[in-house]
Amino acid sequence: MQPGLKSQQNEELSTKYLCGLTANLLINNGWMMVTAESCTGGMMAAACTDLPGSSTWFERGFVCYSNASKTEMLGVDVALIDTFGAVSEPVARAMALGALAHAHAQVAIAVTGVAGPGGGSADKPVGTVWFGFTLGQSVSTEAKQFAGDRAAVRHATVRHALARVAELIRAKERA
Repeated sequence: MQPGLKSQQNEELSTKYLCGLTANLLINNGWMMVTAESCTGGMMAAACTDLPGSSTWFERGFVCYSNASKTEMLGVDVALIDTFGAVSEPVARAMALGALAHAHAQVAIAVTGVAGPGGGSADKPVGTVWFGFTLGQSVSTEAKQFAGDRAAVRHATVRHALARVAELIRAKERA
């Protein structure tokens, strides 16, 4: 086996497991999900739609890589991007809310980050990712710092987003 192949296979299995878990939770609640992706460039939507039957729980995905696309597709206020930067809590929140507003879904995931290798700063080093989650009217955000190269940051972002939305759905079910 080639070096790194086992790790890649484990990541793929983990992503597939998390997609399946999220799918089951969404189906059990009769909910649809939408994604708004910047640094992952559609990887989350691709992972979700790799599952057969995903049309029963995955409504759509927005790839909003440029700042203009965040504004045009999701309605993110230009002033938020100008004031806080594209990789920020207010923008992740606005992306999640905008995705939900532009879809027929009850759950949204938004990600915006610095995947690298360039583009980082002292305040937002490479690996910084902001997440936005909406479940109905409830909105939450969080930042994570991931290590590794561009591919590692992007894959970790997808896995974390799916794991976290599953946690949030479970918490809502218990409430």
